[in-house]
Amino acid sequence: MYLTGFADEAADSIDGQIEVTKKLGWSRIEIRAVDGLNIHDLPDAEFSQVKDKLERAGIQANALGSNIANWGHDIGENFDEVLKTVDRTIQRMKALNTNLVRVMSWKVIRDNEGKAIVNQQAEERFRRLREITTRFTDAGITPVHENCATYGGMNPKNTLEMLQEVPGLKLVFDTGNPPLTEDFDKPWPYPDQSSWDFYSAVKEHIAHIHIKDSYRNTETREEVYCWPGEGRGDVKRILEDLKSRGYSGGLSIEPHMAVVYHDNSVKASRESRMANYVEYGQRLETLLGELGVTAES
Repeated sequence: MYLTGFADEAADSIDGQIEVTKKLGWSRIEIRAVDGLNIHDLPDAEFSQVKDKLERAGIQANALGSNIANWGHDIGENFDEVLKTVDRTIQRMKALNTNLVRVMSWKVIRDNEGKAIVNQQAEERFRRLREITTRFTDAGITPVHENCATYGGMNPKNTLEMLQEVPGLKLVFDTGNPPLTEDFDKPWPYPDQSSWDFYSAVKEHIAHIHIKDSYRNTETREEVYCWPGEGRGDVKRILEDLKSRGYSGGLSIEPHMAVVYHDNSVKASRESRMANYVEYGQRLETLLGELGVTAES
C-alpha cells in the first residue's frame, strides 16, 4: 500500500499542496483542484506551472480526481463537451505520467419528493461510460468509479451491473461515503448505506481507496466528518481486510473536516486546513501501524 491524498483540502495553491505533502513525508498527491479549478480545466499555462512545480518537488500525481460525470452533472448534459474534457484529461495525465482517473456516473434522477424515479436511463449512462472508458484505456489509463451520489453509487447492485456493462472500468472505494449516502435499494425513506456491506460486495473490483470517515447526526441528520476510525465508515475493518487480501494500491486521504470539496460554505483558515490534513495523515499512519501495515510514503 502507498499513502497519498487530496491535498487541495489543505491548500488551494499547488505550492501549499506540495508543502503539506512534504510535511507528512509523503511523495504523492491525488491531484484534483488547483486555485479552485479542476486540473483538467486549468488554462494551459497554469497547468504547465503545476506540472513543473510537482516535478521540481519530486511529488508524483498518483491519480487525477476528475469531475467527469460526477454528482453535479445530469445525464442529459452535452456529451460532446464531456468527451472534450476526457480528451483534455488524457493529455494532462500523460504529461503528469499518471494512469488512474476518478470518474462517476451522473447524478440520480429524483421526483419532487426526493425519491429516485424508476427510469434512471441506465442504458444511456452505460453507453456514455463505455465511450469514456474506452478513450481512457486506449491511452493506457485506468478509470475508477467512485461510490458517491451518482447512479453507480446508489447501491452495490448498480455498481456490479455497471461494471458488467462497461468493460475496463474499475472502482475506487470511499470509506466515508456510504454513511452519508442513501441506500436506494431499500424502501423510502431511504436509510443510509453500510460501508462494510458495500465494500464487501464490490471489493474484488477495487483498484484504489479513499480514506474518509463520517456519520450522520441522528437528531439533526447533518453530515459529520471525523478522524479515520471514529465514524461509521468501517475504516479499520476495511483496512484489515485489505491487508489480508494483499492490497497494494493507494490509500488516499480526503478529510472533509476543515473544508469540503463540494460545499463552498465550509470555510477554514490556511493554518487550520494544513494542520488538519497533516494530523489526518498521521492518524491514518498510526492506525495502519496498529494493524501491522507498513505503507509506502
